[in-house]
Amino acid sequence: MNNLILQIDTSTSVCSVALSKNGRTLEVINLDEPNAHAAKLTVLMERLMHEAGCTFSQLSAIAVSMGPGSYTGLRIGVSTAKGLCYGLDIPLVAVNTLETLFWGYREQFGLLDNEVYIPMIDARRMEVYGAIYNDRAELIKDTSAEIINESHYDALLNTYQRIHLFGSGADKFDELFRGMDHIVVHKKFKNSAAFLSELAFNKFRLKQFEDVAYFEPFYLKDFIVTAAKKKVGL
Repeated sequence: MNNLILQIDTSTSVCSVALSKNGRTLEVINLDEPNAHAAKLTVLMERLMHEAGCTFSQLSAIAVSMGPGSYTGLRIGVSTAKGLCYGLDIPLVAVNTLETLFWGYREQFGLLDNEVYIPMIDARRMEVYGAIYNDRAELIKDTSAEIINESHYDALLNTYQRIHLFGSGADKFDELFRGMDHIVVHKKFKNSAAFLSELAFNKFRLKQFEDVAYFEPFYLKDFIVTAAKKKVGL
């Protein structure tokens, strides 16, 4: 069967849509500019389908990058995906954003023995949302929110030869880890809906669908607890 899946990733500053068939990307559009999600997501989807020579009625499912990531971006992407699923009466597939980012990196660069890979999404200041994968593409630390400093990965380097950082959260650590041979920052490696293709198709085959009525993005809420300010006079 020609299982066509429309894929949406609005978890970062990149507004990205892709069309895949049986796990293979047919077309992709990536747009990285301010306010693109709200203003241009629908336009990009229509352009994508036109360039692919397909209609929305031919789609078998909608796949969306579920987070973590930008609160506003995720809300727009997921609500759009759910609306399409309702209107077309097709299933919704959701994939963890960090997993898709790792998958995209792996497809482009491959994996090296005894090295680990950390997809990152920018949060704020020195904070990121990240996960850790080994050289066998196994998840060894699940999605979490962390504050990164120069000694953050010392324990990990006791086990692995080198650490690779990539994604929207990695760029800001280029200076912090500059000169450290065992930590490599891959700058400007951005999210793309094309990274969802194989992962989304695998979930589609296994019928791992979301409940369209109740599904919500994986926002990964704020993780820093701050002390309440004292009120004057108390």
